[in-house]
Amino acid sequence: MAKVLITAQVENLEAWEKGFRTHGDLFRSQTVAKPISFAANPDKQVAVSFEPEDLGKFMKVLESPATAEAMAFDGVRKETVKVFVLDKEFRV
Repeated sequence: MAKVLITAQVENLEAWEKGFRTHGDLFRSQTVAKPISFAANPDKQVAVSFEPEDLGKFMKVLESPATAEAMAFDGVRKETVKVFVLDKEFRV
């Protein structure tokens, strides 16, 4: 199963988290069924980890107008969004 890490800067951490938690239907449409992990730092940067069942569908919905609207609603600075598909692993 693929793992995707997305980072971004947001306008307001509290508003971002409140809005982010309302997007369950959008995440389910991206084939995300497992819990989503996320963190934020004092510099208003967030990191979110997803494990979609279908990476192609996840990426297609990620680039959709619905996702752009959700990010704008949450106060995400679009120009700061970075997407990483975690396709390598190191076992210790």
